[in-house]
Amino acid sequence: MRIAVFGAGSVGGYFGGRLAEAGEDLVFICRGDHLKAIQQDGLRVESSEGNFVVQPAQASEDPAEVGPVDAILVGVKAWQVSQAAESMRPLIGAETVVVPLQNGVEAASQLEAVLGAGPVLGGLCRIMSFIAGPGHIRHAGIDPYVAFGRLDTGRSEGAERLRDAFARAKGVRVEIPPDIREAMWRKFLLIAAWGGLGALTRAPIGLIRSQPETRQMLKQALQEIHAVAVAHRVALPHAAIAETLAFIDSLPAQGTASMQRDIIAGRPSELASQNGAVVRLARQAGIEVPLHSFIYQSLLLLEMQARSQVSI
Repeated sequence: MRIAVFGAGSVGGYFGGRLAEAGEDLVFICRGDHLKAIQQDGLRVESSEGNFVVQPAQASEDPAEVGPVDAILVGVKAWQVSQAAESMRPLIGAETVVVPLQNGVEAASQLEAVLGAGPVLGGLCRIMSFIAGPGHIRHAGIDPYVAFGRLDTGRSEGAERLRDAFARAKGVRVEIPPDIREAMWRKFLLIAAWGGLGALTRAPIGLIRSQPETRQMLKQALQEIHAVAVAHRVALPHAAIAETLAFIDSLPAQGTASMQRDIIAGRPSELASQNGAVVRLARQAGIEVPLHSFIYQSLLLLEMQARSQVSI
C-alpha cells in the first residue's frame, strides 16, 4: 500500500516506522529538524519489540509533492487536526482512507467537516512513546495497538487492506473492532482520566493509583466519562470502568501520559480535547461532571500560558 503518515511524531513515527520496516510504500509528512534528520539519516526507533532504522526513508513537508495515497495515518496533536485536514487534501484519492490516531473522540468528526465522510474512518492507538530527538522515536511502554473502522460499522475495503498491512508488521497488534465508536470511547476513558489527574498531581501513574485519595479520584473520573458516553448513546458497557482501572494497575509505575508531560513542560497540550471535551460533551447532554470540570478549570491557565494567551 502507498501510505502517508501525516505527523511523524511519537505515534505516527512508531506506527509508520513499523509499516515501512515491513516493506510498505510509506512516506512521512513532517517538518523542521525532525524532517531533516529523517531525510538525512532515516527514522530510528527504539522499542522493547525490537530496535530498527528506516533508511532510506521517504519524507516531505509538502503533501502536494506526495500526491494521492491509499491510506493516511493522522498523527498530529488533537488541536491540529482541522488544520491538518486542509493540508492533506492533495493526498486524497478516490479510494483513500483516513485514520485519526489522536487522543480524544472528536478527531473523526473534525476530519469529516473538511474532507467529507467518505474517506474518514474512526481510529485509535495505544502506545507509550515519545520523540527522543530529531528522527528518533522511543517506545517506552504499553504493547503497541492500533484499531480503525467505519463509524457506521459497515465494511471498508480500504480498512481491510490497511489491517492486512499492519498484520505484516512486527511490534503492532491491529484490529477492526465491531464498533469503533465504543473502542474509541474505551481509549478516551483511559487517557482523559490518566492525563488529567497526571497533569493535576504531577505524579506518575504508580503513585496516583496507590494512594487511596487519588485512586478514588481515578474511579470518579472514569465514572464521569462513562456517564457522558452513555448519554451520547455510545454502547460502552459499565464493565469498561473496572477493566480500565485494571489496565491502569498494569502500567509501568513511572508511566506518564502525553498530556501530563506537555503541561508539566509548559507546552500546548490536548487539554481541550480530553478533559475539556468531557466537560463540553457533558454540557451538551445536560449532565454534571464535577471532577473533570475541576481538572479542566484548574489547568486552563497553564494551557493558556503555554499558548501565549496569558502571562502568569
